[in-house]
Amino acid sequence: MPDGTESESRKLLGRLRDTMAEDAAGQARLDKITHLTADSMGSEVCSIYLFRDEDTLELCATEGLKKEAVHQTRMRMGEGLVGRVARSGKVVNTADAPSERGFRYMPETGEEIYSSFLGVPIQRLGETLGVLVVQTKQKREFTSDEVYALEVVAMVLAEMTELGAFVGDTAALSARHTQPTMLRGGTGQEGTTEGHVWLHEPRVMVTNLVADDPERESERLAAAIEQLRVSVDEMLAGAVEDAEQLEVLEAYRMFANSKGWRRRMEEDISRGLSAEAAVEKEQSAARARMSQVADNYLRERLHDLDDLSNRLLRILTGQGKDTGASMPADPILVARNIGPGELLEYGRQLRGIVLEEGSVGSHAAVVARALAIPLVINAPRITTEALNGDHIMVDGDQGIVHLRPDDTVVTAFRDKIAMQAEAQERYASIRQKPAVSLCGKRISLYMNAGLLADLPSLENSGAEGVGLFRTELQFLVRNKMPSRTELVRVYKRVIEAAETAGHKPVIFRTLDIGSDKVLPYMKPTDEPNPALGWRAIRVGLDRPGVMRMQLQALLRASEGRPLTLMFPFVAQWEEFRAARAEVDKAIAIERKLGHVVPEKISVGTMLETPSLAYASNKFFEEVEFVSIGGNDLKQFFFAADRENERVRRRYDTLNVSFLTFLEQIVQRCSATGTPLSFCGEDAGRPIEAICLAAIGLHRLSMRPASIGPVKSLIMRTDLDALYDVICDARERGEQSVRGAVMEYMRWQG
Repeated sequence: MPDGTESESRKLLGRLRDTMAEDAAGQARLDKITHLTADSMGSEVCSIYLFRDEDTLELCATEGLKKEAVHQTRMRMGEGLVGRVARSGKVVNTADAPSERGFRYMPETGEEIYSSFLGVPIQRLGETLGVLVVQTKQKREFTSDEVYALEVVAMVLAEMTELGAFVGDTAALSARHTQPTMLRGGTGQEGTTEGHVWLHEPRVMVTNLVADDPERESERLAAAIEQLRVSVDEMLAGAVEDAEQLEVLEAYRMFANSKGWRRRMEEDISRGLSAEAAVEKEQSAARARMSQVADNYLRERLHDLDDLSNRLLRILTGQGKDTGASMPADPILVARNIGPGELLEYGRQLRGIVLEEGSVGSHAAVVARALAIPLVINAPRITTEALNGDHIMVDGDQGIVHLRPDDTVVTAFRDKIAMQAEAQERYASIRQKPAVSLCGKRISLYMNAGLLADLPSLENSGAEGVGLFRTELQFLVRNKMPSRTELVRVYKRVIEAAETAGHKPVIFRTLDIGSDKVLPYMKPTDEPNPALGWRAIRVGLDRPGVMRMQLQALLRASEGRPLTLMFPFVAQWEEFRAARAEVDKAIAIERKLGHVVPEKISVGTMLETPSLAYASNKFFEEVEFVSIGGNDLKQFFFAADRENERVRRRYDTLNVSFLTFLEQIVQRCSATGTPLSFCGEDAGRPIEAICLAAIGLHRLSMRPASIGPVKSLIMRTDLDALYDVICDARERGEQSVRGAVMEYMRWQG
């Protein structure tokens, strides 16, 4: 604007507010905004471009360009200077637009006579909705005051777009949160489901964007920040034993006391924004920066600032988390991310979960798998796109979310769910039958578990026992270390439930922490590659106090009954021997205390590192059983981080080299008579499972819901003939046997 004064900024915002208050159609409002902005900025042109779909911007209103170009001129993301602003989320300010890299001339607009260009993204909470542009014939760069003024107008446009102020007949002016949307994320837990959205963090809607009394708004902001500081101090006082939570809260305190953060918001207020709008403007800027930052620590700090801004907005608007809305009968939880404790509070009432962030090994994914709830992770924009009560369909198998699906999608999706339900009914008829192949091989199918809520599946799924009980979940869902008494109580209930289900065995895996499973009360270690770092048995041996406490709890819970346990992530024989010695020490202590010890104790290990596969024969003779941890072993074999979406699907489990490696492990265990099993996601995938069985892995452990499909296919397969197919594919030099196996299975019918 010509003089760059705060009063001019407030005048423009006041005129924009009056325009919004008028009873006018969306197009008329946009037209008036471009006129007002061009007039206030002293520019010949002001144009508004909005997205009509994910990749296409459309000229929706203009002052100065040819009117016939409105709703006709379109460009792809990244195309031209406007597309560059949209893609980068950054301002482009140039005195000579035609000479700029990437400039695209749009002849139908008549813009060839304009030299200077200022484009700012229309953003709300990190999501780019469009681009706002001003242009002049005179060659000049716009001042910082002018850039700021246009950013404020863009912020108001974003909020009003969110509130439906510009709804019209074209795709770019369609009402937000009403159109069918498909989001593609990643699989956190398989399964398909449908229901209605329940937001873990309800949206805060800002409706009063412009204020006439800056002094009053500054007072409101100051009071809200003081209330925020007090609440952060109270949280800090209650978190004295929680190192990680203390670190987060200290970051909260730093931001709550940040003079820069407060100064920027006060400047926004002085230019005419309300306190709420000033907070959200700063929050949007933080989210935009977050998307550009690769450093994990900085991203976490920006997350802290984002969360703090949400708290401040709730204080200012009075919109608490409890909005009065009732949870739907078929809730699909939607959240940016969620901790295991919070997820367990929802429990099995959830039909599904969709997270904007997360990873396959995150605490939330571990709990979702334990509860058998379909989970999609890394679903972009889901928290800004979804509203409470929206119809939503979740395909955890493909990592796809259908939000507000149309009738065609609903029909196809329900057909898929019906087919799965029909298959489950068929599986129920073979629940009590053994998994015996057509060639007479008996395959033992076990289930993975980690929560008491899993245990009813022992009977319902047809599992022959628990092949892996993850003991870390009892540690992950608490804010402090569980006591030995609490652990005894949990482990005892697990053993008793297995007895009630028909004296079925349970294999307890000792504490597997580190890497992607950091305890809330454990100080995180600064490691460049935690998956290869200080985790699992390494932590247990270096800090034996927790291991001893857990071993004593397991011994006491058995009350003299047989006990089977295994150690995770053993990389060499010496680690197993050291861990086995800890078991002997724990037994000696229990006897000395006069406690009953198990009548029989079996101690094994998970084979998750290639190094252990090449241990000496003495190791295989000494260990009482081995369980291949397929998820970790696969990532180390292929050097492909399973948390990295770019590479984790790159390598096939049925790759010839991996199957050959697994077969070598089978042969080593067979030579020493060491019982061997396979535990992991691939054990629960029917095609992978029959191939594992064909190469000699006759004991598989998987999620309960997979037992029926796997058993059904085993019973219909000649494993000897399938092994010949695998060997033939290997002899032909094929990289993966999948194609040959699928062709054989189709031929078999």
